Amino acid sequence: MLLSTAFMAFGLGCQNERSEPNPALSNVDLLRGEIILCSGESFGEVSFSLGCDYSVRETFNLAISLLHSFEYQEAEKAFVKVLDADPECAMAYWGVAMTIYHDAWFPPPEHDLIRASKILAAAESLSKDERESDYLEAIGAFYKDWETVDHKTRALNYEKEMEQMYTKYDDDMEAAIFYALALYATRDRTGTEYVNERKAGKILESIFPDQPNHPGIAHYIIHNYDNPNLAHLALPTARRYADIAPSSSHAQHMPSHIFTRLGLWDESIQSNLNSMSAAQCYAEEVDMEGHWDNEIHAMDYLVYAYLQKGDNESAGELYEYLQTIEKLVTLTGPYNFGAIAARMALENKDWEAAAELTQHPSDVEWKEFPWEIALTHFARVLGATHLKDVESARKDLAMLQSLQQELIEREDQYNADQVLVQVKSSEAWILLADGNNEAAVALMQEAAEMEDRVGKHPKTPGEVLPARELLGDMLLSLNRPSEAMQAYELDLKGHPNRFNGIYGAAVAARDMGDYEKSKIYFEKLLDIQVSSGSARPEIKEASAALEKI
Repeated sequence: MLLSTAFMAFGLGCQNERSEPNPALSNVDLLRGEIILCSGESFGEVSFSLGCDYSVRETFNLAISLLHSFEYQEAEKAFVKVLDADPECAMAYWGVAMTIYHDAWFPPPEHDLIRASKILAAAESLSKDERESDYLEAIGAFYKDWETVDHKTRALNYEKEMEQMYTKYDDDMEAAIFYALALYATRDRTGTEYVNERKAGKILESIFPDQPNHPGIAHYIIHNYDNPNLAHLALPTARRYADIAPSSSHAQHMPSHIFTRLGLWDESIQSNLNSMSAAQCYAEEVDMEGHWDNEIHAMDYLVYAYLQKGDNESAGELYEYLQTIEKLVTLTGPYNFGAIAARMALENKDWEAAAELTQHPSDVEWKEFPWEIALTHFARVLGATHLKDVESARKDLAMLQSLQQELIEREDQYNADQVLVQVKSSEAWILLADGNNEAAVALMQEAAEMEDRVGKHPKTPGEVLPARELLGDMLLSLNRPSEAMQAYELDLKGHPNRFNGIYGAAVAARDMGDYEKSKIYFEKLLDIQVSSGSARPEIKEASAALEKI
């Protein structure tokens, strides 16, 4: 089913026959067509009062609901449907501009910046009240002078405008919600104080009890609390969001960000199975030529969760399915191609497979994705160094260094720092392979500390191998179990219930002679894989060790 019954009825009868299209939009490429809701279920409850023709209110509220769950294409089609029915509806112009911004994601490409600027220019001559003018001026602050002003500055300009609206209209819940999202978009990505996230979360939590089925409130609580320090605060919301917007693939997936942060693998698996199904349904309904990135993104989280349960069989089935995918309709998929392949090798310590990884054969123009390419070269370095093939490791290290420099030249410092962690980790393992043990440990410690500052990239469920866990592995290989234990336990605070982290801690405790602690960790390892029937050798080792303790 594509549309709810109520919306289909609107679609047949709401067109204002007296209205004429706004000629200012004749040269603007707008998304039109049937609004695809796939399952026909709800996207949540939104009631946004606005000064448009009464007949378009239902469609406008649907558009807002879609926007709040980042269903941007369908949201734009819904706002354009409002525009076509009521060209004088100023807030519909605002809505289209909002669907182009993508606050929490990536900077819009040039052609979208041009589209949004034309749309907002067309709205200037329309009649509007003070609040509508303020909404348009706020989003206009993001697009103003986009040719000469960088994205970050313009995002901050929009946030300041939304703060003024939040203060000015204390009865406007949507202004509060969009302000909270703007705070998330301008957060300090490498900070650990989470100033913006705490502020946004407080705003959202204060209005959630009055609007328990609003998709934006739940969604943005999860985004703002998606970090090691605050994730526990979002758990009740994460368990609710999927029920608020059951038709949204993103809404089905987003709770798994919190489940992953807390090591709740079964809940993450169910969340992403639902998300994959919804994404596949949407792709089929729109007759998409390729696989939607929402499907591949959910798959990465699924593989990660399965691997943390030691369930290689389920993870392997998804990996085999990934090999059949050649064409992506994507913005995040190239990352997931590299990450899934790297995870399958590295999590299983299959160093031969890691050393031989190549870029996934597809229609992706890999040269456009230096951060994503780096994942493969990092995995190859780890594979080669464990096989004592230092010459090959150095070649891949050189590639990592080149990719990091390319990101710096693109002024993409955040991703450049992500790759720099991999560069430092690679250099450390090459030093270890060369026998420079103390220098290797010092550099690996430096990489771990940097990764703590940089944090997990929001696209990913986790690093392909956390740097501090790698530090524990290195110390364990050097027969320094006490130091390894410290590294593993510190890493498990930020990455709870990671299979290899728990295993490493169990072995370190055993090697220290602390058999009681070793027992605790081995039992925990058996507990997290209990429903997967894992055949991982670590599980057999845990069972054998417990029989002796």
